[in-house]
Amino acid sequence: MSLKVAIQMDPIGPINIDADSTFRIAEEAQARGHALFYYTPDRLSYREGRVMARGWPLIVRRDYGNHFTLGDEQDIDLADWDVVWLRQDPPFDMGYITTTHLLDMIHPATLVVNDPFWVRNYPEKLLVLQFPELTPPTMIARDLATLREFKHEHGDIILKPLYGNGGAGVFRLDPNDRNLASLHELFAGMNREPLIAQKFLPAVEKGDKRIILVDGEPVGAINRVPAAGETRSNMHVGGRPEKIGLSERDREICAAIGPLLKEKGQVFVGIDVIGDWLTEINVTSPTGIQELERFDGTNVAAKIWEAIEAKRA
Repeated sequence: MSLKVAIQMDPIGPINIDADSTFRIAEEAQARGHALFYYTPDRLSYREGRVMARGWPLIVRRDYGNHFTLGDEQDIDLADWDVVWLRQDPPFDMGYITTTHLLDMIHPATLVVNDPFWVRNYPEKLLVLQFPELTPPTMIARDLATLREFKHEHGDIILKPLYGNGGAGVFRLDPNDRNLASLHELFAGMNREPLIAQKFLPAVEKGDKRIILVDGEPVGAINRVPAAGETRSNMHVGGRPEKIGLSERDREICAAIGPLLKEKGQVFVGIDVIGDWLTEINVTSPTGIQELERFDGTNVAAKIWEAIEAKRA
């Protein structure tokens, strides 16, 4: 089976080919004989009933500093393509949301991965709210007094933007911290969105586990250990990936959420687990494929494409 695959992603030039999951997905697609087309989200458009993209045919290679070649720029009608990958990074703002509305118009005749309707309705820090029995105490609020009550009850908390990514804007407020009001003022000056607060989990010192699910089934995990003096374990901010297996609790969490992910067309998902608790379900642009492949020798990208090819068949 040879598929026509369009990839909507952030600029391909600056990516780290040793870590970027979109690059690995494209590399595996190319190895399987699929044709690639690349465009950035700002080049997606709606024109008189058609969802169009302006971009380039793409060839990728694992060659540092020379990892891609673009063909001639052209406009394509995405309805003529077999698969569109929705792979730009958050923030999950109105620009991001608009792309999901446009791609929704061609799905499922053109298979959009992940399903844009449910990406829009299940952003990572909100989908976990459907599983309160699996998550640490969590609050979503904008009102300072309400956030203060949560902090007073739990003492040591994590405060972060509801629609952020990569560990940006994540703060730990321990029982002696007096910065909640200042941080609330800072975030309130940036946007009108609520904040998310969670009880701090000391187990994060041993790592924040990223578990990858393909079509609702776990395929493996990596452990992300915070740098010395850091609370955040994201690899963007210095977290160290380590090899790790799946515990019984991990499998219990995956069994609870996997059927919903599969039903809603979330083919490639990365969940975050600290200790025994689920903290995020990442459906927008999850990462971790390459680290998992290096540690476990599992071709995760192939498993993703096998799921997609089965859906197209």
